[in-house]
Amino acid sequence: MFDDIFFPHTAETYRAAPLAEQRARYLVHLKATGAKRSTLRKCANDQLSLVRLLDLKDGGRVSRPQIEAAAALWAQPRGRRCDRAAARKTRDRFVSHGVGWLGFLGWLDDGGGGCHPHDAEVQAFARWLREERGLSDATMQSYRAAADRFFDWLAAKGVQLSAVGMTDIDDAVAAEHGRGAWGRRTRHDYAQRLRAFFLFAEMRGWCRAGLARGIVAPRFMADEIVPKGLRREDVVRLLASVGGERPIDKRDRAILMLFTGYGLRTGEVGGLRLDDLDWENAMLRVRCPKPGRTHLWPLSQGVGHAILRYIREARPSGFGRSLFFTTYAPIRPLDRKALGKIVRDRLAGIGVVTGRRGAHALRHAAAQHLLDQGTSMKVIGDFLGHRDPSSTTIYAKVDLAALREVAALNLEGLA
Repeated sequence: MFDDIFFPHTAETYRAAPLAEQRARYLVHLKATGAKRSTLRKCANDQLSLVRLLDLKDGGRVSRPQIEAAAALWAQPRGRRCDRAAARKTRDRFVSHGVGWLGFLGWLDDGGGGCHPHDAEVQAFARWLREERGLSDATMQSYRAAADRFFDWLAAKGVQLSAVGMTDIDDAVAAEHGRGAWGRRTRHDYAQRLRAFFLFAEMRGWCRAGLARGIVAPRFMADEIVPKGLRREDVVRLLASVGGERPIDKRDRAILMLFTGYGLRTGEVGGLRLDDLDWENAMLRVRCPKPGRTHLWPLSQGVGHAILRYIREARPSGFGRSLFFTTYAPIRPLDRKALGKIVRDRLAGIGVVTGRRGAHALRHAAAQHLLDQGTSMKVIGDFLGHRDPSSTTIYAKVDLAALREVAALNLEGLA
């Protein structure tokens, strides 16, 4: 591996240094994820510096603070054969390479166990939700995140699960209210998910009986808030901002057109695969994790052109059948979090820095635009993939023009 990234004399120096096999194995792994030669060389340099600074031995355990301490020494003038100190970004890169390499080898000491003393119980709860209750991975993760959040808070109080009382649960929910970062709906969902966990915990005998029954979620009236989408002019500016020739612009344009044209959720866009594109019949197959169904959509010319341009000119090959990937190593499919960040960053780039700026704001904008064009509520519900018609009635609160039926999806010149 060293011969692939260094000149022969330098490669021999790296092969002769300690832990050559372990260092080379990680570089091979990085190359498989799409890392460039320049990145591999930097990582190899950082590996060798870390070996020398920490006097690493085969199988040795290293903590992140130790890596950070080594980075501080390495970043000093002459610490890396340079007369000036390393920049913060360069030092962070050294730490990232060290953590990645030692984590890959299984030598990274994370302090043992999970993030809190009850990680095993939360993992059992997650398995039960998925295997016994049949919840989707996205929903299961939201329940697990609520339990983790509660136990992180509880660990700071020094209270064990077997000793938890109603006052502890009430205080945990009240603490989120005191932070002021969550609205009533979010606090309501948090309490409901804690109730589900404590029902499970009671069945296992992990906690006092009756706790789940005593959890009363903050009151929240369904559909009390009007959905907040983006203005149409902001959507037009957003799509205009991704008209460049860079690979990342080609990818982001295809993603944003799927959000604005079809009102898809992040999980639906992230789940798209090459096989979901039926070019011959101009159809798009979309798997909907939330309702648990699959929809077929007519593939509009504008969206199809944007996707095809991305596939031909910017999509990394050899990393699987997923449609959208990261543009930098490690190359991997985009998940819901990454897709949401793309939307927020692109909106910030055109000056939209307040209000709701996630992918769901584009979904609301797509629905509101169809209502403004006179589309019936039934068609809007089908368009959004709503199983329950009442889920769509919230949009009727917006003062709109008289409704009229539309025959086909129209991007209003956004393509």
